[in-house]
Amino acid sequence: MFNMRELIPWARGRDVAAGRSVEHPLMSFQREMDRLFEDLWRGFDVPGVGRSERSGTMISPRIELKEKDDEIVVCAELPGLQDKDVEVTLTDNVLSIRGEKKQEKTEKEQGYTYSERSYGAFERRIPIDAEVLSEKVSARFADGILTVSLPKNPEAKLQARRIPITGEGARIEQQAA
Repeated sequence: MFNMRELIPWARGRDVAAGRSVEHPLMSFQREMDRLFEDLWRGFDVPGVGRSERSGTMISPRIELKEKDDEIVVCAELPGLQDKDVEVTLTDNVLSIRGEKKQEKTEKEQGYTYSERSYGAFERRIPIDAEVLSEKVSARFADGILTVSLPKNPEAKLQARRIPITGEGARIEQQAA
C-alpha cells in the first residue's frame, strides 16, 4: 500500500523534525470527516461506515449509566439482539458487554432468489469507580435493553475519609495569627 504522505506532491522529500511529526492539514481534515460520519451513523441499526466498517465491527451500543447510593445501573440499547447473543463480564472493576449479531434473509419469488446476510460484533468496556459486590451483580434483557445492576460494597463507604484542603486562605489565616 501507499503511504498517504507519498500521495501528496508537496509532502514528498520533506524531512520531519526529530521527535516531532508534522501532519498536513488535509490529513487532519480527512480524520475529522471520518469522525463526523461515524458519529452521524452511531445509534442506527446499520453496519458501521468509515473505519469501523473496515475493521468488521458493529457500531458500539448506546450506554446509560446511573449511580445511586447503593448500586450502579448500566443500561445498553441492543436492538435486534437476543439474550443468547450477549455476554456480560466483570473483571477488575471493568464491566464488559460483548455481542454478535447474525442476520440472514432469503426471499424466493417468480424465478429469482434474493439473499442478504449481515454480521457484526461489538464490545463495550466500562470502568467502574466504586467497589462492587461481584457475587451480587445481576443482568436482565428485555425488549432490546440490557440492564446490569452492580451493588456497591457498603463497607467501602465507611472507609472513605474527608481530606482537608490547604490553600491560600489557610496561609493568610496563619500569617494573621
